[in-house]
Amino acid sequence: MVYIRIEAEVRPTEDIEKVLKALKNIFIFKNLKVEDLGNGRKLIVIEESSIETLRKMYEIIRRQKILDSVRNMLLKNSKGEIIEIKLNKQAAYQGIVSFVEADSESPLGPISIIISSKNINAIIDWIAPKTSHGRPLWETTLPEDI
Repeated sequence: MVYIRIEAEVRPTEDIEKVLKALKNIFIFKNLKVEDLGNGRKLIVIEESSIETLRKMYEIIRRQKILDSVRNMLLKNSKGEIIEIKLNKQAAYQGIVSFVEADSESPLGPISIIISSKNINAIIDWIAPKTSHGRPLWETTLPEDI
């Protein structure tokens, strides 16, 4: 089973609808809650148990032709059965997948993603397979045994 948790802070100067649009541009989700952090700050939390949540990101990565860099980022940020990555929130608003390594690289705060699965390598291979000359060596179907 896969567990996906996505978090995005909404700062007082931000419009929550714009942050939601950024999330909807990259992910497919049903389970969303908004937590009040105080001082005008909110936290949007998405928790899903379907790999389909990542389908839009999968498609955008191919459109942007960034399979190699995505694969490297996923491998670099995986530990055991968990991958922790961050995306630039402003890029996501534009429908672009742009990874950040430090929160400071996304001035309005990043979108944090945690993916947990017993078969995390199958997820990595599905999202970003190995390539040769920029073309995937294989494409796999959605992993079922995750």
